[in-house]
Amino acid sequence: MVTTTFRIGGDLRVGRLGFGAMHLPTEPAPDRANALAVVRRAVELGVTLIDTAYMYGWGANEELLAEALHPYPEGLLVTTKVGVARPKGEWALDGRPEALRAQVDQALTRLRTERVELLQLHRVDPQVPLADQIGALRDLRAAGKIGRIGLSEVSVDELAEARGITDIASVQNRYNLLDREYEPVLAACEQAGIAFLPWRPVAWGAAGARAEIAAVAAETDATPTQVALAWLLGHSPVILPIPGTASIEHLEENLAATGLRLTPDQRDRLDWLPAGD
Repeated sequence: MVTTTFRIGGDLRVGRLGFGAMHLPTEPAPDRANALAVVRRAVELGVTLIDTAYMYGWGANEELLAEALHPYPEGLLVTTKVGVARPKGEWALDGRPEALRAQVDQALTRLRTERVELLQLHRVDPQVPLADQIGALRDLRAAGKIGRIGLSEVSVDELAEARGITDIASVQNRYNLLDREYEPVLAACEQAGIAFLPWRPVAWGAAGARAEIAAVAAETDATPTQVALAWLLGHSPVILPIPGTASIEHLEENLAATGLRLTPDQRDRLDWLPAGD
């Protein structure tokens, strides 16, 4: 049986199918009005996990979410990410403790909150010792500014090193039905009970082109996107997909995947992908 909720960090309960806010436009109306409507509709439909980052519009995405949802409904988790900066007009990694502290303070202001319940390191900065980066986040947690620490785009070894410094509640790596490069990281998360938030949970444009996915979609009267999301939800109980969209129609399509149940035969056929079609 596929579970519908997960407790991040062992205590923060969220629905397993979240919403990635990266694709929401932050420009003036009418695009902004549509973006506000999409994220509000997501919450109306029961989404309790929304993912954003400083890098998404360099703070504009966080401000958009606050405009749409503040004061936040009880039980809603808005998680953001730090560690990427734009010092000379182009993005660059910046895991210096002072930079992480400043970005967290700025995120708190933009999100209109005193505490981010899940704060993720967007990328590990190879120029800064990982212990310094994780240590800065650990100190921010001790100060009450963040509740739980997550990582993004990490290897098994980096995850293990970080866990040797402090508790890690989540990992956000690229992963989908047709891209399973980080299967070892997922396995490590599953063993430790760590939430795994796959970004790009659907292979854009590719899912419907694979014959097996299209066949399962036809058998279940679903879309290839719904099949891909349902596969993720059934693949591991720690997976929390965060599909993003700027369309209410696509949002509703994505969330309907929670009601799609794949048979053992269908799942077995999909499990062989992406090795063969």
